[in-house]
Amino acid sequence: MDKLMKILTETCPGVDFEKETALIDDGILESLDIVTIVSEIMDVFGVELNVDDLLPENFNSAEAIWRLIESRS
Repeated sequence: MDKLMKILTETCPGVDFEKETALIDDGILESLDIVTIVSEIMDVFGVELNVDDLLPENFNSAEAIWRLIESRS
């Protein structure tokens, strides 16, 4: 989870990823942020994410992103 938090804070500094639960719904993460995060996740964690994974519920919180990573590991 530490590696994920590093990716998130480097992509969007100033966002409290430990508390935020509506990253997509509230417009905190934009499409370019998602592309960057997905690319970094695939590189760092060695998982494959596809278009079907790019659902708001998978990216609304750090915990949701972590569950997605774990489900692909």
